[in-house]
Amino acid sequence: MESSLVKDNPLLLPLNKEKTIYDGFITVQERDFRLRILLPPDRQVKQARLHCCWQLKHLLHGYEHIVKQRQQQSPDLVTFILELKTVLEVGLKSRHECRSIPPPQYYAQLISEMETLGWGKLLFIDTEFRTLRLKAEDSSRRQHILNIKLKSKHPVEAPECSADLPVPLAITWTPQSTLEQLHSQFLLLLESLTEFWDVLDEIDSKTWILEPEKPSRSDTMRRIAIGNNTSIKVEVDPRHPKMLPECCLLGAEHVVTPLRNKLNANMHLWNPDSSVLHNLRDVLEIEFPSPATHEKSSFSVECGICYSYRLEDAIPDQVCNDPRCGQPFHQACLYEWLRALPSSRQSFNIVFGECPYCSKVGVFVFHKGVHCSLNRTHSSYLISTNLYRAFSLHCIQFFSCCSLCDAQSEVFDTPYLSFNQRQFYDFVWESFIYSPVRHKSPLHLFTKPSLVPHSISFSFCFSLLR
Repeated sequence: MESSLVKDNPLLLPLNKEKTIYDGFITVQERDFRLRILLPPDRQVKQARLHCCWQLKHLLHGYEHIVKQRQQQSPDLVTFILELKTVLEVGLKSRHECRSIPPPQYYAQLISEMETLGWGKLLFIDTEFRTLRLKAEDSSRRQHILNIKLKSKHPVEAPECSADLPVPLAITWTPQSTLEQLHSQFLLLLESLTEFWDVLDEIDSKTWILEPEKPSRSDTMRRIAIGNNTSIKVEVDPRHPKMLPECCLLGAEHVVTPLRNKLNANMHLWNPDSSVLHNLRDVLEIEFPSPATHEKSSFSVECGICYSYRLEDAIPDQVCNDPRCGQPFHQACLYEWLRALPSSRQSFNIVFGECPYCSKVGVFVFHKGVHCSLNRTHSSYLISTNLYRAFSLHCIQFFSCCSLCDAQSEVFDTPYLSFNQRQFYDFVWESFIYSPVRHKSPLHLFTKPSLVPHSISFSFCFSLLR
């Protein structure tokens, strides 16, 4: 046993001839830890006492019960030390301190690079000299932060870099690269995004932004208040910030429909040389409420079910279509409310029911997220009957995922959802068969306000049903 103990732990030596006291170091993953073991006269490991350095004590924090268990189960000291090393290896792998200390050349290289770059650009460096935060300023004097995580073999290994950007941070790195070159690449990327941030800064300063509550530099979406519980969600392309963005009008149908018609009719007026906000004003023919003329409280209407404005970062985005009501609701609140009503009806991921406020039949909510993409390629149709009011319908055909079966194929996309033709056909007939009111044809389902789950193309629907 003694020869095996000395062979495996050459730095742990007995201090008396009875060999009841051992003192020295044990080595785990190329790291040495000071350890002192006091055995009873009968040299039983179960009654032994351990004294260790603060590093070893810190590593064993949380593993005390396991060490005690191994001590009780080990027949001799050699077995116990082997078990102790196993526990330490697990602790080292799960802790941040397990990384080996870089060689002196690492620190000399880092200090030299920082002197070349300039210490004034350094915002933060951790105690291990591994994590750095460098500040940068674009041409519009906006402040940005570059987070750098250096590897132990720097500069041979490329560092991990991150920043609050709307595009991926692609850095070119070679073993000869320096932090100054890295910072220069970051500045070039910032300059390429200056126009994008100028566009969003104008929107943020001259309109009321409903979402996100606190926009970051990586956010490309803005939900702009229009009024009357109506808003428009725009998704700006960082690479082409002045081109027509993706737009989604949110609100009651009687308010949204005129705005949608203007957007469709005036798209040709979009000027790529003007800002997004200026173009939206011209295309929609409206003036957006601004912080200078309106209070935000007039747009922050609480949900009619939970009586709160924000619910897990979501704000009310479902509005009753009755002009006399117009009560907004959170999508999650309305979905749960309608599910609990015996009079409500669910078909796939859509729930139909009555408005909790005015009891108007025809309120419906989508269980999945809703997305609208309006661009130059869409077509417009009009369906009207003597019994039901007319609807302006839009469709875009492209490849996407069906909202009924989640299959990726050629689908029909409406301002609300995308549908696979086969799944949509089944959905039409199911809605017709289980409808409380029978109609002459399933087409009538999509011309009655109380049963309209989404907008569809007349020609598309007709081809399915004839």
